[in-house]
Amino acid sequence: MAVPKKKVSKARRDSRRSSVSKLDAPNLVKCPKCGELTLAHHVCNNCGTYKGEEIVKKEA
Repeated sequence: MAVPKKKVSKARRDSRRSSVSKLDAPNLVKCPKCGELTLAHHVCNNCGTYKGEEIVKKEA
C-alpha cells in the first residue's frame, strides 16, 4: 500500500486544487432564427429549433 513519505504543505495542496475549482463559462452561441443565446449543439429554449428545423413545438 502506498504511503506518503513526507507531509504535503497547505500551499502545495491548495495550489494543486486551485485549477480544478475554476470552471470555464459555457460556450454560448446566438440562435440563427430568434437571436437568443443558447448552448452550442442544443435545441433553442426560446423558439425550439435546431439547425433550422423545428424540433419542439412552441406556442406563440
